[in-house]
Amino acid sequence: MVGNRIEAHPDIMKRMVQEGHAIGNHSYNHANLPKLADARFRNQIQKTDELIRQYTGYVPNIVRPPYGNISEEQIKWLASQGKKVINWNVDSLDWKGLSAEEVQTNILAHMRPGSIILQHSGGGEGEDLSGTVKCLPNIINTLRNNGMKLVSVLELFDMEPSAE
Repeated sequence: MVGNRIEAHPDIMKRMVQEGHAIGNHSYNHANLPKLADARFRNQIQKTDELIRQYTGYVPNIVRPPYGNISEEQIKWLASQGKKVINWNVDSLDWKGLSAEEVQTNILAHMRPGSIILQHSGGGEGEDLSGTVKCLPNIINTLRNNGMKLVSVLELFDMEPSAE
């Protein structure tokens, strides 16, 4: 979850919690973390952690750095806070405004057991993620028909949701 989007769309955050989604920290405003001074980096994480705690009752133990970018020192600090960095190995490239067919091809061509798919649920001004929305039912059916089980990253890594 991006912190400023939690603030802007509390109804969606409540729905995600009610539906049992795995919730992780994705920074406060989608910052490029290695470009931040330590205090600003920590504030990005801590501010978002607090927003998530308000809705879930816990501080998440997973962080996905925006753009997949993070420094070694930032990883060390996150580890000292009981957090793990989770990135992806299958990139849908959906943020480029691709068609449903293109997004689907980008995903299905690279799927293996244990894969983590990068997709987006909200874009910036003018971004079109309709390709993602349109292709999801077919991707899910195809993966299931090929014997794949879809799980959250918490289930994949046998983790609890809380860093506390």
